[in-house]
Amino acid sequence: MEIKRSGSQASIKGPTDWFTGTVRIDPLFGQAEAPARATGASVTFEPGARTAWHTHPLGQTLIVTAGCGRVQREGGPIEEIHPGDVVWFPAGEKHWHGASPTTAMTHIAIQEQLDGKAVEWLEKVSDEQYDRQ
Repeated sequence: MEIKRSGSQASIKGPTDWFTGTVRIDPLFGQAEAPARATGASVTFEPGARTAWHTHPLGQTLIVTAGCGRVQREGGPIEEIHPGDVVWFPAGEKHWHGASPTTAMTHIAIQEQLDGKAVEWLEKVSDEQYDRQ
């Protein structure tokens, strides 16, 4: 058994290559010993902040814990998400997620690693794509 105490892991600023706006990543669990391969973090997006387009080799689950956000899969509409909503992106589905334009949003992101990789980052979501409703 291992217990990671609250506050024992430093917050990370969301890298500008992968995010637009102010994003804070608080690691929850990751780099588990094989055969486990799940990783998880609490991610907080300030208003207007969002990920770049990306995919996950084994899919991703988001659990919204606070605020109001947006998610979109390639070719689909922008969907609004709220606390208690659970979002599933299947393996390989190109998508993005982030806060609404006026409200911050926090979610727990859970994904599994395949051959040591949990995400493939792609191009940034443009302001035009983000503002499209």
